[in-house]
Amino acid sequence: MAVEFRDYYKILGVERTASDEEIRKAFRKLARQYHPDVAKDKKTAEEKFKEINEAYEVLSDPEKRKKYDELGANWKQGAEFRPPPGWDQRAWRSGGGAAPPGDFEFHFGGTGFSDFFEQFFGSMGGRRSGAGFPDGFEEPSQRGRDVEADIMVTLEEALNGSLRPVSLRRNTTCQRCGGGGEIKNRVCPECQGSGRTSKIENYQVKIPAGVREGQRLRLAGRGEAGVGRGSAGDLFLRVRFAKHPDYRAEGDDLYYDLDLTPWEAVLGTKVSVPTLGGRVSIKIPPGAQNEQRMRVRSQGLPQRGGARGDLYVVLRVQVPGRVTEREKALWEELARESRFNPRD
Repeated sequence: MAVEFRDYYKILGVERTASDEEIRKAFRKLARQYHPDVAKDKKTAEEKFKEINEAYEVLSDPEKRKKYDELGANWKQGAEFRPPPGWDQRAWRSGGGAAPPGDFEFHFGGTGFSDFFEQFFGSMGGRRSGAGFPDGFEEPSQRGRDVEADIMVTLEEALNGSLRPVSLRRNTTCQRCGGGGEIKNRVCPECQGSGRTSKIENYQVKIPAGVREGQRLRLAGRGEAGVGRGSAGDLFLRVRFAKHPDYRAEGDDLYYDLDLTPWEAVLGTKVSVPTLGGRVSIKIPPGAQNEQRMRVRSQGLPQRGGARGDLYVVLRVQVPGRVTEREKALWEELARESRFNPRD
């Protein structure tokens, strides 16, 4: 089925030949600009932030980026995009799931990911999960299959929890014409000849404080309808943390890279760093080393029992790429005076 193509390179404002570092820098710049916590137009910023995150989710992952680039010349087809023949089947099999059904059965809204992402890079492609039964075989009573999709969750939501509106559009066989598209040799007015109709369902999904990357949120009975007396399947939304311009999450802990000048590392200093709850001041001791971690207790993500993980500030000592003649002379004087030799 055709979906609206997403040009992830254009979204991040980089060339298709961009390096990993260029992509990272472009994301951080845009993410800071459109982060809902700082933008004035929060509604527009929120949508833009999700779009930027989706692009970075794919282009920052070597395997996903390779799959995306494999779409080849088809990426120029515009809004009505179809992948190369067999591409979606290969992508489906690589995920370890069952073979996909005949078309893209479900479309989600409010999850933070587009249909394009869900179909090609989502956890289950917005499709049904479960083994099912061979063609031509149907039990009198059969439980409906589960439905899976991804939901983008910000670190702020993981910290505080939230209530998210999510919509699910089901494409089903038109009951009026039975899927034939015609009634008495005329175009069916219900499905306009397609043989398919859509039903939109709206849900309020609770994002609990302390939710984790990869955790599945279950909406019981919201999956595919059962057959006969069989119960309906469930809807599962798998949590994917939105990429943050400042932090990366590892379990309960957050990590923040702090750039330092050589003299700050040698002499020590005090620096204000951001946390999810505001800024805090930390002391950098004299002789701080590159990659050294400074621990800020209880500024990470919630843990079971009410405590919080920690924030680790990772020191990155930066060296100026260009210096003035005066600065060069001072560095040369320091080189003559200093007895420090890291190779001794």
